[in-house]
Amino acid sequence: MRAEEEECQIAPKVGFVSLGCPKNLVDSERILTQLRAEGYQIVPTYRESDLVIVNTCGFIDEAVEESLGAIGEAIGEHGRVVVTGCLGVRESQIRDAYPSVLAVTGPHDYEGVISAVHAHLPPAHDPFFSLLPPQGIKLTPRHYAYLKISEGCNHRCSFCIIPSLRGGLASRPAGEIMREAQKLVAAGVRELLVISQDTSAYGVDLKYQRDLWGSGLLASRLPELAAALGELGIWIRLHYVYPYPSVDELIPLMAEGRILPYLDMPLQHGSEKILRAMRRPAATERVLDRVARWRRECPDLTLRSSFIVGFPGETEADFEVLLEFLQAAQLDRVGCFTYSPVAGAAANQLPGAVPERVKQRRQAEFMEVQSQISRSRLLAKVGRELIVLIDQVEPNRLIGRSSADAPEIDGRVIVEGAWELDPGDFIRVRVTGAGEHDLTAIPVDPIVD
Repeated sequence: MRAEEEECQIAPKVGFVSLGCPKNLVDSERILTQLRAEGYQIVPTYRESDLVIVNTCGFIDEAVEESLGAIGEAIGEHGRVVVTGCLGVRESQIRDAYPSVLAVTGPHDYEGVISAVHAHLPPAHDPFFSLLPPQGIKLTPRHYAYLKISEGCNHRCSFCIIPSLRGGLASRPAGEIMREAQKLVAAGVRELLVISQDTSAYGVDLKYQRDLWGSGLLASRLPELAAALGELGIWIRLHYVYPYPSVDELIPLMAEGRILPYLDMPLQHGSEKILRAMRRPAATERVLDRVARWRRECPDLTLRSSFIVGFPGETEADFEVLLEFLQAAQLDRVGCFTYSPVAGAAANQLPGAVPERVKQRRQAEFMEVQSQISRSRLLAKVGRELIVLIDQVEPNRLIGRSSADAPEIDGRVIVEGAWELDPGDFIRVRVTGAGEHDLTAIPVDPIVD
């Protein structure tokens, strides 16, 4: 035991700052898992660190500013900093601002990050002393995890630079994904959030090749993968699902309770003119028809989406069309962003720039309409029974989520009272009240399912 303690004392210590989306978070988890496997200690403060890694986001201007600020803070507080992530493709911008950074690597360049750490902080350990959990290092609470099924994107949306940052679509074989999912379930994960840049396109680059899983073969295609994940006995939630025809095959899985009746489907706009300028599919009527059909097949379906207002060329008439689409679609959860010109995006060259004050007004109007829709849809749940996954246990209440709520971006279900439960437990509740985003509820016997 003393030898192990001495080993821990001499093991090099790495601090980590992770910014950006869940996809970036998964990259951070992979880097940390590899470092921990090599005997590095992961520490929570600058003061304890021998070196700091900053995993950056560079998608929009605000993210770039946040990333540069985080790098600057790490330089100021510590000094020995390795930068990785999406902003890493702009190495000259980083080095112009902070010439003392030790190394800069791009997104999902795990080997580059590890090599930089080796160069500036060599490992000093015996791998037999590295107690790495089988699921790797996770940055989420123990009871849920993100499962990345592919990298990159084949779309060329005019407002987006993801393909230039992360490359084209690169799907993981289905068997590899299932083995990771199985490890996470064995480690206590009760909910898997499936993510990628374009989840519906999963497997296109692999020509949907079959991969060994269990005693058979599993196609690397979203409906088949979702069905297999649904056999693991936990919640499966799908994010970034674009409305390809194959999505129709997911709805029966949701209606049967094999995966959660939840689709995160970025639609971006309701005006076909603006959608064409965005280089997005321009068939809003077809989307509305499919949404109506999906809800007939799966009445509990929750739809989340995101939209952009103030895109170049967006007129007041286009904005009114968007509001009409919003009213017709009656989406459950919606985010709205004002258009932000991103360096390198094709949309920057489009005519008809919208003034910032107009963008802000349209965003406020949009969210007011959506708030009324959200409130109405939540009120319809009062009196219903729901299964809730507990995220937090407080002295006099539980905070959890239903199948309609993804962590950190959607609402919560608040259960008043003191209950002998832990995060990761499930509870059956009856909804007693609804606000704009959250529900209140009371337990129903039996308390835990």
